[in-house]
Amino acid sequence: MLIMAAHVPIAPGYLQMLRAGTKYFTGLYETLFSNISACKALVRCLRGCYGPRGSNKLVVNHFGKIFLTSDAATILKELEIENPAAKLLRTASESQEQEVGDGTNFVVLLAGGLLENAEGLLKLGLPVSDVTAGYEMASKEVLKILKSVCCSSVEDIRDVVQTARVLQTVIASKLTGYEEFLSKLVAESCISVLTPEGQFNADNVRVCKIIGASILHSSLLEGMVFKRTAEGLVTSVMDANVAIYSCGFGMMNTETTGTVLLESAADLISFGSCQEDLIAARVLSISNTGVNVIVVAGKVEDLGLYYADKYKLMVVKMTSRNDMRHLAKATGATILMTLIPPLDKDIGHCDQVYLDEIGDVQVVIFKKQKRCSSVATIILRGSTEELLSNVEQGVTNAVKVYKVLTMDPTLVPGAGATEIELCVKLRVLGITHPGTEHYGILEFVHALESLPRALAENAGLNVNEAMASLKAVHQLQAPNVGLNLVGDGPDTVDAAKAGILDPFLVKHWGIKLATNVAVTLLGISHIVMAKKSGGPKPRGENPNWDLEPDMID
Repeated sequence: MLIMAAHVPIAPGYLQMLRAGTKYFTGLYETLFSNISACKALVRCLRGCYGPRGSNKLVVNHFGKIFLTSDAATILKELEIENPAAKLLRTASESQEQEVGDGTNFVVLLAGGLLENAEGLLKLGLPVSDVTAGYEMASKEVLKILKSVCCSSVEDIRDVVQTARVLQTVIASKLTGYEEFLSKLVAESCISVLTPEGQFNADNVRVCKIIGASILHSSLLEGMVFKRTAEGLVTSVMDANVAIYSCGFGMMNTETTGTVLLESAADLISFGSCQEDLIAARVLSISNTGVNVIVVAGKVEDLGLYYADKYKLMVVKMTSRNDMRHLAKATGATILMTLIPPLDKDIGHCDQVYLDEIGDVQVVIFKKQKRCSSVATIILRGSTEELLSNVEQGVTNAVKVYKVLTMDPTLVPGAGATEIELCVKLRVLGITHPGTEHYGILEFVHALESLPRALAENAGLNVNEAMASLKAVHQLQAPNVGLNLVGDGPDTVDAAKAGILDPFLVKHWGIKLATNVAVTLLGISHIVMAKKSGGPKPRGENPNWDLEPDMID
């Protein structure tokens, strides 16, 4: 008896021309609404982290590393997001961090609010084109209004007091209570590496984390600090001349193997002495150039270290090429490929190189006492590694914000004052616009209003009363009034007088990126997902072998 399998026809359309296993979605409910639901879940996750009173998230990544932070960029980086729409939100947040260094959560919350409000309009039957047109029109109008909201500017970016006042807002959103101390520290470090022409490179401000003591014991060093130890007996050098090599310290290994024929004991002694004489000659020739500190990237051999101690040379081994490049830039040295005597132009200079101990960690410090260092290092102290990582993120964001101030020193009021002022002025356009785009404009207003509402919720204020008071004050032409998030008394405060200020470019890029990603997601009409590569998981002893493992356990 011959049994034949029945022919199963393939559905026409996309599925007929694509490989088996491909998924295809179309229609508002399958494309837009499902993606908007995923974006709303991401927004709910990050909403509680917004503002200085935001709560921390405990994130454990796939390597088991723990992150205790309220920084949206760190949380999004460590989350394994699968939904493509949520991934676009993460991309917009990363773009915000690259552009200005702050406002990553601002982008996610605003874009999520725009998508959530658009969902209601689409369910009521409004075309997608009208919603996106209203959002784009509102975005252009908001960016125009934003210029008129500016309340002050940093007159001198080399003034520590003026710049520290702006950086306080950035650090307070990550670590409330230490913003005054850390903002001054960051301002001093940024100003120390600012060139006479006013050019600033954020990579020139380094961070070294050492566990122990408290955050208030953090300090600034004009130079570089490495958690390393000196290789030889020489541990301190004044007026150091530095030579940097990207090779090991000793005999160079040949690319091919060779054979040496020794016929007697004299040949063996002669062979060993020749090698020793060669190393001694190399170290002596380097010492004769005036070099007294050698930095190498490879293995430090005992014989080479013996002659380095003999000629009073300090030897430091580096394991990071990035650190070596920054050290070369800080000292003015040139990285050499082989162990040869450096020329005068290849030798770097430093006031002092010495081995020190901070807490129970040995560090090598390349210090420049004069205010001419191109690299500065902030030594952060703290009780745990997680706390130090959180502080480091706040310091890194503040450094990037200082770079923004060098491009545009204009400031806008913080504490939700800017968002409410934009809502008040944009609502007039939404009400008076004759076309159907005014629905999108009004929903843009509601999305902006959700940001100060999140600030009030996280601060524990009576949200309805605080928002009503804030709107009433702005209706009376008080554009600088924001929410009182950290002090006692009334729900509102003059943000400009209280020193709660944000750079203009942070808000500008945040609104721009959030609108772009929302409009892009609303323009999706079809979703085509290819089949994932790889076969089925092997069957094991675990009865739930086909399920994803629980990484926490």
